[in-house]
Amino acid sequence: MLALRSSVVVACVVSAAALAGCGGGSKDPAELPPAAEPPNAAPLTVKPAGIVTRIGKRPEGIVADPGSGLVAVALRRPAKLVIVRAATGKVVDRVSLPGAPRHLQLADPRSPQARVLVPDEDDDTLSQVSLGGRYGGKDVPVGRVVAQAKVGRQPHDATPLGRTGEVAVGAELGNVLQVVEGDKVVRQKKIALQPGGLATIDGGRIIVVVTVKERVIELYDAKTLERLASEPAGVGPTHVVCRDEGICYVADTTGKGVLIFEWKDGQLDLLRRQYLSSQPYGIALDEDRYKVWVTLPAVNQLVELRARTKSKTGQIIPTVEQPQTVAVDESNGKVFVTGATEGVLQTITPER
Repeated sequence: MLALRSSVVVACVVSAAALAGCGGGSKDPAELPPAAEPPNAAPLTVKPAGIVTRIGKRPEGIVADPGSGLVAVALRRPAKLVIVRAATGKVVDRVSLPGAPRHLQLADPRSPQARVLVPDEDDDTLSQVSLGGRYGGKDVPVGRVVAQAKVGRQPHDATPLGRTGEVAVGAELGNVLQVVEGDKVVRQKKIALQPGGLATIDGGRIIVVVTVKERVIELYDAKTLERLASEPAGVGPTHVVCRDEGICYVADTTGKGVLIFEWKDGQLDLLRRQYLSSQPYGIALDEDRYKVWVTLPAVNQLVELRARTKSKTGQIIPTVEQPQTVAVDESNGKVFVTGATEGVLQTITPER
């Protein structure tokens, strides 16, 4: 079991007023080190918890929809979206994709319009795939692509802007933040180098971006794309999840920790660093239970953080080999982990 080092409280404040209107991406890429990558796993020495199901080669992104009871997993080789019944592990559909996705998010979860946001890094597109129900006033089967937009170079992540129907997309190699509606880009802005993980706060009114090359967390007004704040985000950040009220958790993969930020009264504060003794990569938020789940690929473990401002570590769970990403079904608290080495999906029922 991993030893967890003590946390450090940090007071860093950025004024939104001072940053408003400033452009991103001003640094020379040649002066910056490469972006963080997931660490390589050691061979398994402990049996993984829960149920393990084989689903296909190179699973990466994953989401779990509480409304439909479905889990969607992105496969990279060959490029497919696999849709699984969470309760049984049975594959419902396999959707062929033009290129390989890396991360997935849900639009309109827990609703009849629930769909998976699939940023396609190879084909520079954002696809929206139905999980069943209705879209555009029509009944749509599971696995149907209901919208597809051409976006910037190598879209890495995408996040819904509340229930507006709009989606924010970060083009990692285009260094651009775009807003998509249906099959069109409706606005865009150049930002800091290599946008990676995306999230939103304030009901989708503010977009949160972690840039993996420039190593900053930035906040943008979703309507105007005006930059509201920017703050250093560790040594090598990769992913971010946020509570709607403005608490964000950044996986600092190179820095072996989770950074906890708060957006309040027009200021972005770095409140705390929760150090781990191995590199975090995948991260998922169980907002209902105030938990954050973090994968540690190098040691094949999943760590629970109690997701309040003063975080504490909880359960440490053995996983499948190379646990890249994680998702949680907020209706029951079940956690799902992808195992890249063996091409498997792990289903875990954590302790309360």
